[in-house]
Amino acid sequence: MDSTGPYIVKAEYAGDVRLNILFSDGTSQTVDFRPYILSHPHPQYNRYIEPRYFKKFRLEHGNVVWGKNWDLVFPLEQLYSGKIM
Repeated sequence: MDSTGPYIVKAEYAGDVRLNILFSDGTSQTVDFRPYILSHPHPQYNRYIEPRYFKKFRLEHGNVVWGKNWDLVFPLEQLYSGKIM
């Protein structure tokens, strides 16, 4: 997927630390972010393990982001595959 590839058109909270993500080409994925957050401890990420903070995501420029300054953001290729690293 390059810069002209699919982008996120919709994301919905799917419980715990997961999102249902719909891409511009019709592909959808349910992505579990818990393994990534737990395996990459960092003060900037740690609070997002709590669903009350995780739910505060938004879509910007075709991607899902958290925090005022994009504290947490993932490559579209990984979200598209359904597995983040």
